[in-house]
Amino acid sequence: MKRIIDHYLGEWKQRPDRKALLLRGARQVGKTYAVRELGKKFDELVEINLELNPEYGEVFSSNLDPNRILRELRLMTGKRLAPGSSLLFIDEIQQQPLAITALRYFHEKTPQIHVIAAGSLLEFAIEEVGLPVGRVASLHMYPMSFLEFLVARGAQSLAEHLIDTSSSLSISDPVHERLLRLAGEYLVLGGLPEVIETWIKYEDLNRCGEVLDMIVTAYRQDFAKYAKRHQIKYVDLVFNEVPSMTGRKFKYDALPGTWKARELSPALDLLCKASVVHRVTHSSGNAIPLKAESDPNRFKALFLDVGLAQRIMGADVKPWLLNPPVAIGNAGAAAEAFVGQELLAYSQPWAKEELYYWHREARASNAEVDYLLPMEGSVIPIEVKSGATGRLLSLRAFLNEKRGKIPYGIRFCGQSSSIHEDLHSYAIYAVPHVLRRQIPRDWF
Repeated sequence: MKRIIDHYLGEWKQRPDRKALLLRGARQVGKTYAVRELGKKFDELVEINLELNPEYGEVFSSNLDPNRILRELRLMTGKRLAPGSSLLFIDEIQQQPLAITALRYFHEKTPQIHVIAAGSLLEFAIEEVGLPVGRVASLHMYPMSFLEFLVARGAQSLAEHLIDTSSSLSISDPVHERLLRLAGEYLVLGGLPEVIETWIKYEDLNRCGEVLDMIVTAYRQDFAKYAKRHQIKYVDLVFNEVPSMTGRKFKYDALPGTWKARELSPALDLLCKASVVHRVTHSSGNAIPLKAESDPNRFKALFLDVGLAQRIMGADVKPWLLNPPVAIGNAGAAAEAFVGQELLAYSQPWAKEELYYWHREARASNAEVDYLLPMEGSVIPIEVKSGATGRLLSLRAFLNEKRGKIPYGIRFCGQSSSIHEDLHSYAIYAVPHVLRRQIPRDWF
């Protein structure tokens, strides 16, 4: 399946100042597949998996001289590993943290060799050995976006129209209904490639559910790899509860039980480091960068994938396939999660994206804007209303408070696109249209 990350991997391949590359992201988002697809553009792909074949990890344990490492890998694999025509792919590199350190020396001493590394729990190994600043590049991957889902479903023309930069988003009612139906599919399935591939092949919701269950199990099995024994029960609790807390300010005392924040906070930190959960942090939203006015103690939690989240909650998703326009109209928190997932998916992958929201907590004038989007030098507030209609008191409150600083606000909802002065309304599927100028056109 075609991915936007393919464009950035192709750019990396051609760069004369290329560094060794770390492909970062949660388990099951498609990192290994993406590298193998890139490998087809080389004469030779040399793939070593340090989890399946730990003996390769020993190559990095004596010293970090890249010439010696390459020589031993040639002997062990029987491959040429030729500069310029071979791609060396070190998968599950977190099994040997010294191999991460070795990447800097590939850049310094053998820059002509193309080297990519990936791993499902890479962030924990990086924390252990550090990442040489300016010596190793990173690309961050997320689940498949709705745009990528459209291409995988054979609807490339719809994908092209959504990111057409030459015109505003003009869509007829039949096309709008079709996009809503496809959005309904995505909200059920989520963006994990194996689930989408299963749906395309069988169109069987039960089979897709089995795949989702296996992925949930794999994530849970990972807990023991990065949490201390006494932390596992807390990690499991937060993992189970975050999906149902989407769209709300995260409060530890809202979780079931009598646990304290000091017990649950480290568990949430671990899940964020594993890229299973993303924080959406409060910001005053006066100017860019949003982080300058952020409050790390006020945040919402966004689960990795909307399909996975609903599976964990045991949500009844069949109506979204049977009557998606109505079901999406009642999607609520799932629609907000979908938009957040889309914002991450279309972000520039060379640095990890951070999401922000705005909340005014006042007894007489409480207001909240779901996301703040830095775009074209301004802060653009985003409110998600899954139905066709909805009051926009919070969005209006933000625009009024920042009058003169903010050019307009965006509402994502169930109806077709329209622009009225400082309110830009878009259908729920139109996030790629809003971000179209930062999405490469040549990836599909």
